[in-house]
Amino acid sequence: MRHRWQLFELEDQTWFPHVVRQGMMDVLRFLITGLGIYKPVVPLLRKALRHQNQNHLVDLCSGAGGGILQVWQELERTSGQRHTITLTDKFPNVEAYRYLAAQSGQALTYTPDAVDATAVPEHLEGFRTVFSAFHHFSPATAQAILADAVRQNQGIGIFEGAGKKWYELLLVWLVFPWLILLITPFIRPFKWSRLFFTYLLPLIPLGTVWDGTVSLFRMYTPQHLQQMVNQLNAPHYTWQIGRARHWSGTGVLYLIGFPS
Repeated sequence: MRHRWQLFELEDQTWFPHVVRQGMMDVLRFLITGLGIYKPVVPLLRKALRHQNQNHLVDLCSGAGGGILQVWQELERTSGQRHTITLTDKFPNVEAYRYLAAQSGQALTYTPDAVDATAVPEHLEGFRTVFSAFHHFSPATAQAILADAVRQNQGIGIFEGAGKKWYELLLVWLVFPWLILLITPFIRPFKWSRLFFTYLLPLIPLGTVWDGTVSLFRMYTPQHLQQMVNQLNAPHYTWQIGRARHWSGTGVLYLIGFPS
């Protein structure tokens, strides 16, 4: 997949039912964690944090938390140092954030206020991360997210839980529906609405497959990311762009930048 199509995802639409959107994000969080999607990029993130002498992350566009709990666990396990993370979103999923805060012993905290990734409040200092969300933004907005990090002299890491390969579409179409049916009873916090919209009115699996397909088409390639970096006029930053290989054979697209 060399090209990018903007298309649309259901979870981005204002008319899409909030309860179904939250259910889809809960499913993704469970899958990302269970499959260890972002484990391959933890060494890269740890190295960037060490270079910045930074142990605090500000996670932008957190959604339902994605794999951030597992990323935090891996950072602490492999570095032997204490790390903290502030979860933020333009539409905060407070219920999910409270759950993650409890699971992490309050190492993961959150702000209940809306946070625009293109204009992060200055008091939210720390190494910025964006997991599974960068593809949602148009090129101009994506560029503005990077530019805001540079303007405030903050490190930033962009991570997408796929490598933008054609065979990943087969995983979304043929494997994801069955996985969702299997895992839904085990997703926490438990919600009756999640069961209803999975087994009786299957909007969550259908929506997840649609959005998963569109996500692959919307993802930026490493070449796209390099073009964005080139337009930032930030020679004092070190940039790393590429794909990290996951054990399943898929990849994790990443862009990491920090002041040299």
